[in-house]
Amino acid sequence: MGPKTIRVFHLSVAALAILATPALAYSLKFNTPGASDDLRNTIKGASLLVQSADDDSKDAQDVLSEARADYNRIVSALFAEGRYSGTVSIKLDGREAATIPPLDAPSTVNNVTVTVTPGPEFTFSRADIAPVAPKTDLPEGYKVGAVAKSGVIVDAASAATTGWRDAGHAKAEVSYQNIVADHRANQLASDVRLAPGPLVTFGRLETSGNKRLRTKRLREIAGFPTGEVYDPKKLDQVQSRLQRTGIFSSVAITEAKTLNPDDSLDVNLAVVEQKKRKIGLGAELSSSDGLGLNGYWLHRNLFGGGERFRVDAGISGIGGATGGTDYSIGARIDRPATFNPETSAYITTEISQKNEEDYTENAFDIGFGLTRIFNDKLTGDVSINYGWSKVTDDSGQTYFRQVYLPTKLTWDDRDNKLDPTKGYFIQAGVTPFVGIGGDTGTGAQVTGDLRAYRGFGQNDRFVLAGRVQLGGVYGSDLEETPRDYLFYSGGGGTVRGQPYQSLGVEVLDGGTLKTGGTEFVGFQGEARIGITDKIGAVAFYDYGYIAGGGDSGSQAGAGLGLRYKTGIGPIRLDVGFPVSGGTGSGAQLYIGIGQAF
Repeated sequence: MGPKTIRVFHLSVAALAILATPALAYSLKFNTPGASDDLRNTIKGASLLVQSADDDSKDAQDVLSEARADYNRIVSALFAEGRYSGTVSIKLDGREAATIPPLDAPSTVNNVTVTVTPGPEFTFSRADIAPVAPKTDLPEGYKVGAVAKSGVIVDAASAATTGWRDAGHAKAEVSYQNIVADHRANQLASDVRLAPGPLVTFGRLETSGNKRLRTKRLREIAGFPTGEVYDPKKLDQVQSRLQRTGIFSSVAITEAKTLNPDDSLDVNLAVVEQKKRKIGLGAELSSSDGLGLNGYWLHRNLFGGGERFRVDAGISGIGGATGGTDYSIGARIDRPATFNPETSAYITTEISQKNEEDYTENAFDIGFGLTRIFNDKLTGDVSINYGWSKVTDDSGQTYFRQVYLPTKLTWDDRDNKLDPTKGYFIQAGVTPFVGIGGDTGTGAQVTGDLRAYRGFGQNDRFVLAGRVQLGGVYGSDLEETPRDYLFYSGGGGTVRGQPYQSLGVEVLDGGTLKTGGTEFVGFQGEARIGITDKIGAVAFYDYGYIAGGGDSGSQAGAGLGLRYKTGIGPIRLDVGFPVSGGTGSGAQLYIGIGQAF
């Protein structure tokens, strides 16, 4: 018992000595004879000693630990580049780190020398993998004669396994692999075999974590495809349906480790519900439009079936150079998984007052609609609404009452909705309306919004962005068309550098009446340049054309802007100047969150 006690005591003293070792700084030399600049950078990027070379808080034990870890890290980096004959030497004050016991670290380290000889590049002498499911997309680099990078072998095995899973074989796996390096010929032979396993169907869905949401509704929203052939994309759809409700802070889907006797696969769904209520605030500032404030109050899972109830209120035009202050308050309730898992139903209503330069309007609106998610890029929306408004302008008071059917399709494959660098956004809408009294006509408004983005350079530091807006009103005379369906130009959403809604049309109606047009074409173009990781600059040019009632006009604006990236999108500051058109009144300032489009 005594000798054991002595040994434990000595180990403890050694450990205490290691912990008491003072911080130190050391000189690091990194040699890579025969390596290109790119390969040298790759090797250095794998080294912990390089990554923490400037950390003065490290002690000798830390340096030894990093050095011992670097052997495997650097060798793995060499394998990833197809180098299988490389040598790695890491010396601490002349001693090879691999020969120093972990509990016998030196008290100080003054010099660290890393020498990596990459060796020759190996090529594949054999690149076999079987069996492979139909439509499997193997990496191009996995072939005889190509550089034998270890990552390519891993990617090939992963792609082959994924191919079988996509074909319904949920438990496909690598059953055998034989990888042999021939150092005399600088070649690598790779042979990978897979076991696809049986064709699998979806079994039971086990749920947990829902407290306020009823389990029946959780299953309806999830739309789990029990009995259908296994497809991992269907599990992604289940997760997406649940996440877009906004009810959950976490959605986790786990497949059972083993199949049922009938080759069905059970799945466990675990959710974590968000807090029931949320409040949000926003603001936007324009030198011509003034200050705009908006806020909302949100209640998640209102009746226990996943319903979202939201109340929005907004004030705009505070201190604006034209018009007056506008007010609005509205409410909306959404119910997911109505009729089917991909369709949501909603009821919406709003009361508003607009005090524009050419008219004032008091309005009320109520409607019922459906939103359908066709896939992760295509969405459709249709509703039936009743609208009432009273418009006061130079011609007197006009009352509009109509039933209308706004319908739109949206295609959105942008990589980031708040700060896109690539992709397209296309939205087409048509709103038939029928006058049911007052001064309202019958017709339809048609709109189009097309946006495109293209990034260039490292990390897409330079982005070209363009937007085209189209609009028209058909079947209804100008005077019989509700103001919300007419088009104006000017302001942050159309032409920066021109005052908000400064361009419409003028018609003779016992005098000259200014109003919106029945035709609109708008263009916005931006060149976005990343100066740092957080700060960017923008140059823009905007153009708008309005026609209707025999009158037409156009305007243009251009300017510069700054962007500061945050977690909720870039903060936007734009300064626009009038380029053409008679509505300009000097520089216009715009501040907001998110890109202009």
